[in-house]
Amino acid sequence: MKEVVSMKTKVTELLGIEYPIIQGGMAWVAEYHLAAAVSEAGGLGLIGAASAPADWVRDQIREAKKLTDKPFGINIMLMSPHADDVAKVVVEEGVKVVTTGAGSPEKYMKMWKEAGVKVIPVVASVALAKRMERCGADAVVAEGTEAGGHIGENTTMVLVPQVVDAVSIPVIAAGGIADGRGIAAAFMLGAQGVQMGTHFVVTNESQVHENYKDMIIKARDIDSRVTGRSTGHPVRALRNQMTKEYLDKEQQGASFEELELLTLGGLRKAVVDGDVKTGSVMAGQIAGMVKEKMSCHDLIQKLVKETDDLIGGKGFYE
Repeated sequence: MKEVVSMKTKVTELLGIEYPIIQGGMAWVAEYHLAAAVSEAGGLGLIGAASAPADWVRDQIREAKKLTDKPFGINIMLMSPHADDVAKVVVEEGVKVVTTGAGSPEKYMKMWKEAGVKVIPVVASVALAKRMERCGADAVVAEGTEAGGHIGENTTMVLVPQVVDAVSIPVIAAGGIADGRGIAAAFMLGAQGVQMGTHFVVTNESQVHENYKDMIIKARDIDSRVTGRSTGHPVRALRNQMTKEYLDKEQQGASFEELELLTLGGLRKAVVDGDVKTGSVMAGQIAGMVKEKMSCHDLIQKLVKETDDLIGGKGFYE
């Protein structure tokens, strides 16, 4: 397969990458092997800091640098008790890109800006996108409810164009994107790039348990469930014994504490231990479209070729 040399957009210029494809900063999944492989393949790999301590993040950054000299980033979950320390590690280790979720990065913005860090918050609403632009964000990821893990309510199809119309910084589309058709659609909605998670989970370089990968490969279009709507913290995962029990308890009016107990450590249980029955197998609605495991290089080349074949001559990227 002939390689597509580059696909230039405002996002590739902003981040210094070949292709406008960002790998999601998934907790327990997005570690240095995966991030480095995505960056080496021309996209932007992300290390998911999740709730990990700063020293773990520092080690991950240093290991990633051994595998690639291309740009990669850190995803910081701002609710983490270690967020302040991780924010400093980003600067100390010379990381040039940060994506953020579960909160606002405003208090770190001055420090990051002075260090030349590009800041890209993940948003699920127009109001948050506008607020992030005002506080100095370089771009935003508009993530639709089709995504895996913690989600908002708006679909990618309706969220992305509204965010594009509301802000002047580049918008990256996320949620429900699995192939070149999805990337082409994102460009048509006004996005300058895409962020993908689920498809990268099953790549060869992804360190997640094979049981997790196999469950995504075997998933059908109807196998996605959202738990936690009653608590105000909806999470999308593939249906299993845990989601069934959770949804039953939720319907019966179980307390927040009881529901939390059911999912405590659930993602780690699935990703690391391979317990895909009682663990939380977070994945997007596109899981049903993921049919094979391949390297990050082959996946990105497949995605850019499909996109190029659809819209390469139509001026959606330079």
